[in-house]
Amino acid sequence: MLLARNRIEAALRGYLAGEDFVLVDPPGLQRSPGNETHLHAFSTTAFGNDGIGHPLYLHTSPEFSMKKLLAAGERRIASLGHVWRNRERGPLHHPEFTMLEWYRVDEPYEAVMADTIAMLRLAAESTGATRLRWRDREADPFAEPDRLSVAEAFLRYAGIDLLATIGADGATESAALARQMQRAGIAVPNDTAWSYLFSRVLVEKIEPNLGLGRVTILDRYPAAEAALARRTADDPRVAERFEVYACGVELANGFGELIDAEEQRRRFEGEMAEKQRIYGESYPIDEDFLAALAIMPPASGIALGFDRLVMLATGAQRIEQVLWAPVAEDFQ
Repeated sequence: MLLARNRIEAALRGYLAGEDFVLVDPPGLQRSPGNETHLHAFSTTAFGNDGIGHPLYLHTSPEFSMKKLLAAGERRIASLGHVWRNRERGPLHHPEFTMLEWYRVDEPYEAVMADTIAMLRLAAESTGATRLRWRDREADPFAEPDRLSVAEAFLRYAGIDLLATIGADGATESAALARQMQRAGIAVPNDTAWSYLFSRVLVEKIEPNLGLGRVTILDRYPAAEAALARRTADDPRVAERFEVYACGVELANGFGELIDAEEQRRRFEGEMAEKQRIYGESYPIDEDFLAALAIMPPASGIALGFDRLVMLATGAQRIEQVLWAPVAEDFQ
């Protein structure tokens, strides 16, 4: 499996080179690890010569650094490197893992969708697999992917009209979603925040049905669940965010990138207020990132969980099987 990992990596690097991507190497230490409610970072302290400590974080994604490079003039860039996420451990989760992230300037987000499908096929070819596999589920990466919106998926698999719970301006209505969940026979938890209810339905009713038989592209997320994506041109309730699933496993998360710095600031502030409410903590906002965003050109980008792709291409049952030296397993 580890040798297969190396073959897959070589194939994906070859694809990126063929598409004229510049491979960049963003730093892991950041002033801000990201500003999404449910992403948790590892923190540390950096001491200068004056002995004063400054808080730093290991990044949860190289996104902030890479967008600064786009603002500086790069057009097609990719990064294959380690990222860190706290509070995550399980068959598909590891606190340190490898992420492949790439961006295309002045290209629609369908372009990075096509990249992703091509890479899934290359991963299968590198291992001689005709199917991607996770436990008892399979997906044919060579078949035409199924592309559906989040609203279509909620209606199909949960019987919920999701857009009826979102106002014309993108504002969400928790009570409306809770009522629909009750009518559909889905238990409503004590935390009735719209975002939490959305996530519960997604995890329990939607995700297990995605990527079965063939790859699924779950598209047009609610704007409230797309902190870094621009809204769609035809419906401000939803955004140009998509995720790619195979065998019920989320492999990639992509966007038509938001480049409105003030709107991004408002979203980050809202995300951090919700993080403080739920977890009692928040992360600083990277002002250099917002300054770069103000001059960044239109772009599309995506992050792919490289280890998970290797798992599905090799039939591994746990992520540790495809890591050369996993973190000790004495905590879960």
